[in-house]
Amino acid sequence: MTDKKLIGVDLGGTTCKFAITTADGEIQQRWSIDTNILDEGSHIIPDIIASILDHLKLYNMTAADFQGIGMGTPGTVDLAQGTVIGAYNLNWKTLQHPKRDIEKATGIPFYVDNDVNVAAMGEQWKGAGDKSSNVTLVALGTGIGGGIIADGHLLHGIAGSAGEVGHVTVDPDGYECTCGKRGCLETVASATGVVRVARDMAEEFAGDSKLKQILDDGDDISSKIVFDCAQEGDKLALMIVDKVAYYLGFGLGNIGNMLNPEYILIGGGVSAAGDFLLTRVNKYFQSFVFPNVRNTTHLRLATLGNTAGVIGAASLAR
Repeated sequence: MTDKKLIGVDLGGTTCKFAITTADGEIQQRWSIDTNILDEGSHIIPDIIASILDHLKLYNMTAADFQGIGMGTPGTVDLAQGTVIGAYNLNWKTLQHPKRDIEKATGIPFYVDNDVNVAAMGEQWKGAGDKSSNVTLVALGTGIGGGIIADGHLLHGIAGSAGEVGHVTVDPDGYECTCGKRGCLETVASATGVVRVARDMAEEFAGDSKLKQILDDGDDISSKIVFDCAQEGDKLALMIVDKVAYYLGFGLGNIGNMLNPEYILIGGGVSAAGDFLLTRVNKYFQSFVFPNVRNTTHLRLATLGNTAGVIGAASLAR
């Protein structure tokens, strides 16, 4: 085991998080900077370089102290070339060269992968995945992302689209998705999907409901408001959560039957609903998997929260 450090970078649309870790993933320093997406995202890589160099100076460290830098990023990643394209929330419409530019500026080997893949690696290494060789992370955010570790290998697929759990079809006649097809899991179980389901179900609901009152008054709601109302016993909100849990259980059941991971981890913002959501999803999941998977694949909540990305990114550099 080397005593050289690792740097993890978790690049998001609003903030870019950094961590310096030991070789076995213990965080020693953390910081973050705002992500400047102006001018087609041309400031992002220079800002990352400047922040790393500033902190190495601050901590009196040099390139020789590090085994490598790993980064998780939105968009389509070419692992071999270390390039990224199509990260629209970063304003990166054209091909970006983080590996070339960051290695040249820092003198430290650099590795990059998709942000949800990297979060899956973080959870597998230091979080709820318990170092299992078979872990799938499902991140419920504005959309739904996934990262699959199978027999110890992170799956990428021929074009980098392995793990696009959000586009598993759960309702062929369902809502249209931003991807162009219908009935994707993320249209009904992401943060935006929960709100969409809530609005439609509220229109047909005739009973007494605080959530319906909020919607009828024309006020905005969020997935958190839906889950908060459900936990208070609101009848409409409970019906919405049950429907979302059904779709999630259906989608995760398909993943379980196909991959048979030891753990399917539920992370992202919607997972803040915790066991209230998990127990309902698990009820449906159990009904959609066959016995061997039912006995061996377990649903869990992810545990690392905001540090999954930087820890997983650091693990790329091991």
